[in-house]
Amino acid sequence: MSDLTNLTATELVTGYRAGDFSPVEVVAAALERAAETQTRVNAFTRVDEESALEEATAAAERWRRGEPAGLLDGVPVTVKDMLLQRGAATYKGSWTVDAEGPWEEDAPSVARMREHGAVFLGKTTTPEFGWKGVTDSPRYGATGNPYAPERTAGGSSGGSAAAVALGAGPLSLGTDGGGSVRIPASFCGIFALKPTYGRVPIYPASAFGTLAHVGPMTRDAADAALLMDAICGPDPRDWSQLAPVQGSFREELAGGEEGARGLRVAFSPDLGGQVAVAPDVAAAVRRAVDRLSGLGARVEETDPGFTDPVEAFHTLWFSGAARVTQGLDAERTGWLDPGLREIRDAGARMSALDYLAAVDERMALGQRMGGLLRGGADGGYDLLVTPTMPITAFEAGREVPEGGAHTRWTGWTPFTYPFNLTQQPAATVPCGVDAAGLPIGLQLVGARHQDALVLRAAHALFASGVTEGMAPPAQ
Repeated sequence: MSDLTNLTATELVTGYRAGDFSPVEVVAAALERAAETQTRVNAFTRVDEESALEEATAAAERWRRGEPAGLLDGVPVTVKDMLLQRGAATYKGSWTVDAEGPWEEDAPSVARMREHGAVFLGKTTTPEFGWKGVTDSPRYGATGNPYAPERTAGGSSGGSAAAVALGAGPLSLGTDGGGSVRIPASFCGIFALKPTYGRVPIYPASAFGTLAHVGPMTRDAADAALLMDAICGPDPRDWSQLAPVQGSFREELAGGEEGARGLRVAFSPDLGGQVAVAPDVAAAVRRAVDRLSGLGARVEETDPGFTDPVEAFHTLWFSGAARVTQGLDAERTGWLDPGLREIRDAGARMSALDYLAAVDERMALGQRMGGLLRGGADGGYDLLVTPTMPITAFEAGREVPEGGAHTRWTGWTPFTYPFNLTQQPAATVPCGVDAAGLPIGLQLVGARHQDALVLRAAHALFASGVTEGMAPPAQ
C-alpha cells in the first residue's frame, strides 16, 4: 500500500479506471504517510481522516459504477491554510484568527476541486498570513524540509510542498505572492506553477492585492496541467478573473519531449550579475538548460535588462501586511510574528504616493518583460529561464540564512518576486541536488497568458529525464 503514495494523480486516475486499486486504498496510504511524517516535518495544521475516508468510499463507488465525478475523483489533495475550505477552519498560521468561523465557504479553487471529486486530506502549514518565504508561525511552529527536517521547507506554501514531496497526497493548492509556491517547491524537489494572475480565481481577495496568485503544487508538470484543468473554472466572486480557458492544458502536453523544440529561450543565470548563485545551483541549472537546448530549444544567454525591484515590492508587500492586520487591537497585535509586526509598522508609515510610485515601477517592469517575451516574434523570446533560488534550504525557523547579509526574506529570493509584480506565469522544475543532497530548481517564466507554454516546456524537461538521479526524501 505504501507504493501508492509514490504515484502521481495522473497515474492514480488511470489506475482507478483500470480497477488496479481503489480510492479507499490510496487515501488510507496517504493518511498513513501524513501521520508518519507529521512529528518530523510538521506539514499539516489538521488532518481530516474520517471525512477523507468517507469521501474516498463515495469515490470508489462512483468508479465502480463507471461514473467518476470529474477529473480528480478519488485523488487525495491538500489545501494551504490560507484558502477557505468548507467545514475546516482557516487559521492562516495566526492566533488572531477566531476559531469559531463560521467556515461555510470554499475558495473558488477549492470548490472546483470538490466538484471534480477530490478527496481532502487536510490543511497545510503557512507562515502567519503568508507573509514570508519560509514556513514557521506562532500558531504552528516551523515546517521542516522532507530531505533534511532541520532545514526549512521554504514558504509560504511550505506545508503543501512538504506534503507532496512526502507522498501525503500528490496534489496541493498553494498561494504565491512573492514566490510562495516556487520557493518551497524548489527547496522540496517538486513542481509548482504560479499561473498568470487571474487565471485561477481568488476569493476572498488577498490583502496583498494583485501580487497574490493561487497555483498547483505537484510531482510533475502533467499533474499540474490536470489540476489547472480543474481549478480554472470561472467564479463570480473574483472581479479580476480572466476569461475561461479555451481547450485543455493537458492537451498541450501531448508532444512530450518535442514540446521544447523550436522555443526561443533567454537564459539568465544571475540576472545580469545582480545575484550571487551557489556553485552547485548554478551548475545544476546550466545542465538543465543544456538539456533544453538538446531538446531543440534555441537558447541564448542574455540579461533581461531590469534592476532589482525589491523596494517597489516592499512598498506593496508591507502595505498589504498593514492592511491584513489593520483591525487588530494592541493585545492581538502583540500575538503576531515579530517580523510581521516590523513590516506591518513599516507599511503603515507609507503614503498613497509611495504606493502609486511602486505601481509605476511595477508597470515599467511589466512593459520591459512584455517586450522581452513576445512568443519568439520580432526578436522576442518564448521563455526566460533562471534558477528558481540562488541557494538550497537553510536552517528551519529562520527568515534568512545565518551569517548572511540579508535582513528580510526577499534578500535571498531575487528570482521569484519580480514575476509577481509582472503577473507572468512562472514555474519551478526540480533539476538536481547539491552536495548535501538538497533539491535545486530551475525557473521557467512565460509571457502573460502563456501558462500552457510554460507547462509544455516543463513537461518536455520531465519527459527527458531532468529529475533522474534525484532520490525521494527519506520516509
